[in-house]
Amino acid sequence: MNLVRTVLGDVPAGELGVCDAHDHLFIRSPALPGQELDDPADARERLRSFRAEGGRTVVQWTPYGMGRRAGDLAALSRSEGTRIVAATGLHRAAQYAPEVLARVMPGLEDLFVSEITDGIGTTGVRAGLIKVAGAFHDVDAHARHTMAAAAGAHHRTGAPIAVHLELGTAAGDVLDLLCGELGVQPRRVILGHLGRFPDGVAQLDAARAGAFLAFDGPSRAHHATDWLLPGQLASLAEAGFGGQLLIGGDTTVPGTPGMPYLLRRLRPRLVRALGEDAVEAMLVQNPARAFALAGA
Repeated sequence: MNLVRTVLGDVPAGELGVCDAHDHLFIRSPALPGQELDDPADARERLRSFRAEGGRTVVQWTPYGMGRRAGDLAALSRSEGTRIVAATGLHRAAQYAPEVLARVMPGLEDLFVSEITDGIGTTGVRAGLIKVAGAFHDVDAHARHTMAAAAGAHHRTGAPIAVHLELGTAAGDVLDLLCGELGVQPRRVILGHLGRFPDGVAQLDAARAGAFLAFDGPSRAHHATDWLLPGQLASLAEAGFGGQLLIGGDTTVPGTPGMPYLLRRLRPRLVRALGEDAVEAMLVQNPARAFALAGA
């Protein structure tokens, strides 16, 4: 049986239901001062709105050291009846104070493994996802180190690897490293933010490599995500890659439309462009495969 590790324990992958494949209930970063998502009451309201639109699972990509509030995730999951998947992993160096990186980088793989198998801090909440990040059109030294640790942790735990592509770039370089040098099967990798770099060739290449492609962060005025998204997804589906597509809200700062918008506004638009079955696959069947633990 395929299992997904949620904050309340492992569940059969087929029970995820409608899934927001990339979002954040809580996140903070020195790179975004004053724009923290750190309010449990606000997170509760967003979850309630998401559930009212038919949402059943949220995958939170907030990694180590960025205000995950794992204990609150578990409490919200219980109170709101919504499954939540938490992440371990490490973001780009710019998202951390230097002393944090100096402390964690030497033992990064073991940290990831511990948070997946034993729990995050003293909460007992186990991560079900490893989140790492590339650089702009590059895999820099920091990314190579974190991705090597992520690959090692994946091989030891079976947890999938989710990758923040900086402005949607460097998908090929990321896959060369993770799946070429480091031996991770492409179907265990989720590439995020591909819609922010609307290069159809790069998207097709990533799909042909076998990775899951997450189109996330809708309705950002400085990104052409909304008006290009139906055509991008249709092109990939018509090319035979509909089973590798995921969609998410990626709420990172206050005021992002996020979870409710994903289902209330974006889903009907995608249904008109691609059909009900294709969108159902992106929201239900594909996440069930993408976020399952390998070998579980």
